[in-house]
Amino acid sequence: MWVEASAPSNIALIKYMGKTDANLNKPTNSSFSLSLEKLRTYVRVKANSELQQDTWTAYQRADLRPIELSEKGKAKFLKHFAYLKKEFKINENFEIQSANNFPSDCGLASSASSFAALTMAAHDWLIKNTEGRMAYRPKELAKLSQKGSGSSCRSFFSPWSLWHADGAEAIQIPYTNLKHQVLLCDESIKQVSSSEAHVRVLTSDLFKGRVERAEARLQKLITAMRAENWKESFEICWNEFWDMHALFHTSVPAFMYMNANTLQALSALHNNWMQKGDGPLITMDAGSNIHLLYRPDQKTDYFSVIGEFRSQMPIWTDEGYLAKI
Repeated sequence: MWVEASAPSNIALIKYMGKTDANLNKPTNSSFSLSLEKLRTYVRVKANSELQQDTWTAYQRADLRPIELSEKGKAKFLKHFAYLKKEFKINENFEIQSANNFPSDCGLASSASSFAALTMAAHDWLIKNTEGRMAYRPKELAKLSQKGSGSSCRSFFSPWSLWHADGAEAIQIPYTNLKHQVLLCDESIKQVSSSEAHVRVLTSDLFKGRVERAEARLQKLITAMRAENWKESFEICWNEFWDMHALFHTSVPAFMYMNANTLQALSALHNNWMQKGDGPLITMDAGSNIHLLYRPDQKTDYFSVIGEFRSQMPIWTDEGYLAKI
């Protein structure tokens, strides 16, 4: 019998970039994120006594996007599942299927949601098929998931998550019902993976002081958001994602995720903010695409951005995918 679990992607407002321990995915600095409940990965697992080893195939479902993992990606996914089986003392071999309801490998944190969902599915199978086993707590599962994908540990807590040296945990912020959009400036697979980016940024001259800058911004952002100071929160988020992308642009060898669509959209969004004195929080992951977060009272801004940018690029909204027109 199949056991299925799903987990959300997440978008960090204070970024995780650079590792102190690559094997354990220990971050160089704390990070702070919002779980994106509408952007989800679905994983299902089924024990199969006829298999000689665990296998992965794409999950075929009408509401999910087609996915094909590279051989490297598949090996990483199955390696984490083997680690989970050892942790949970599971001996069976499994069929594993997964897919997202959003584009993969283009900077929307599909790795985070995928490894979180895989960890949840393995744990759910354990509880359903092993009498008397105690369920793991979310913080414990998050630490297990972190071994496969660092940022996946943040996907166990909603809406807000704080990831620090001791692991990820929920954090209370007054903004609990933000609307989310993504301007899909480029949906193609990234030429430089997030894993590779974590290595390269360490070669940038700008990495000196990065940890201190990120930790200081973290405290300022939490304080601003708890005070419901939206403008200051916007300014901190804006500076933070530019700081991260500057590391990419100055690493050895240097690389860029931002493209012409990204830069044009960022300029227009910033101009709108300066003219109105209000607008969405703006941030980016390690990719070309732009994440926008809106308060519930910003419906006019939310739909204005769709009207302004949909002729230029597709947009992901809380209501689903909007194709370019």
